Amino acid sequence: MLLTELLTSPATEGTLTELLHEVIDPELGINIVDLGLLRDISIAPDGGVLVVMTLTTPACPLGPYITEEIRQLLGQVTTISNVEVEVVWSPAWDPEHDMSDQAKKLLGWTH
Repeated sequence: MLLTELLTSPATEGTLTELLHEVIDPELGINIVDLGLLRDISIAPDGGVLVVMTLTTPACPLGPYITEEIRQLLGQVTTISNVEVEVVWSPAWDPEHDMSDQAKKLLGWTH
């Protein structure tokens, strides 16, 4: 689906997850979904969205940047009334288990 179609589609966990592929971790150059940073998305009946995510480390200086990128992107979806982002640390991010095969390949971890 094209980005413009996703922004005007009804908000579902699937469409929002697909949209979040547009949020790139600037240090690694890989989107937050493939990095395994996205933990959950919930959509309230009033159009409010809660994104639960983690970061690669608690000391990651890009946390505020990434959460703002999520808010700005999802805030463009016509059926969403507000976006909240919650950063959690449990379970801890584990690149071996959390990253997609595509992300591992881009980082040279697999062939």
